[in-house]
Amino acid sequence: MITVSLCMIVKNEEEVLDRCLSSIAHLVEEIIIVDTGSTDRTKEIAARYTDQIYDYPWRQDFSEARNYAFSKASMEYIYSADADEVLPSLSQQKFRNLKEAMLPEIEIVQMKYITEPEYNTVINLRCEYRPKLYKRLRTFVWEDAVHETVRLTPMIYDSDIEVMHYPTGDHSERDFNLFLLSFDRKKTLSKKLISMYAKELFMVGREKDFLNAEPVFLSLYENEEDPVLYEQESAVLIRIARLKGDSERFISLALIDRGEGLIAEICYEIGEYFFRNEEYGNAAHWFSKACSEAEPLLNVHLGGDMAYFRLADCCEYLADKEGKEELREEAAKYRRAGEEWKMPDGDNS
Repeated sequence: MITVSLCMIVKNEEEVLDRCLSSIAHLVEEIIIVDTGSTDRTKEIAARYTDQIYDYPWRQDFSEARNYAFSKASMEYIYSADADEVLPSLSQQKFRNLKEAMLPEIEIVQMKYITEPEYNTVINLRCEYRPKLYKRLRTFVWEDAVHETVRLTPMIYDSDIEVMHYPTGDHSERDFNLFLLSFDRKKTLSKKLISMYAKELFMVGREKDFLNAEPVFLSLYENEEDPVLYEQESAVLIRIARLKGDSERFISLALIDRGEGLIAEICYEIGEYFFRNEEYGNAAHWFSKACSEAEPLLNVHLGGDMAYFRLADCCEYLADKEGKEELREEAAKYRRAGEEWKMPDGDNS
């Protein structure tokens, strides 16, 4: 059976920490708690489970704090958890079984990370695989009978263990500040962070968050070579132009030739532009494209229920204007489509 160190970074988690630790503490051989400045009872609660509690100054960098926590671990594997997570009873048994049957070549175990729709800020699925268990010391192995090479790709196992995520609040304001701080430090962002920033903006961003992001995305957009990131950055800048009422900038960004690929977020933004100008026929055309012809990159709802509901709004306004009862029937059809889209199998949101 493998041994496991639980590593966590915490700050003011008295509301949820006991719930988290009680679901996992009996399954691990070591618990490492790194506190980044709690002013509540977090450390008192942690002390019920471990004496390995370390203070670490918060420097606006989660990776730095997690690296410090990992450096304190001494077991074969490290399980990384946040205080707002819970390992349900069935998953606890699966975790125990995994420990007993773990193959030595496995270096990373992914688990099903489940977040209820109302808490999602950067993902478009209720459930996604996330790496949670890591081999502490990696063994390098030569492979291939000829032209041999060292295996660099980690051996990853996708388990059926479910980790429930129950956040106590919206952390987007903190995240947006960290995105801006990271860009200010390095004058760029990693590909992953660019995508995460754009997704979080489109899923939970307020107007001020988009406007604050403008210098970042202008800089990224001007030098972008990755076609997917280019579209994501375009979508952010198009939303910003619409929010600012900059029609010239909006049109120059939104209506450039994008080849055959239509992006749902951009179609939705064009629809919203016409909708706000009470051009409901043109708006309906673009909302229809968003939900039937385009692929979403940042927020699946803009190519799904939100686009269908906006289509319904357009039909109702046109029905009022033109006195055509069949348009009200169309509106009802699109509202039903939006409701049906939201949760067809539990995984769209």
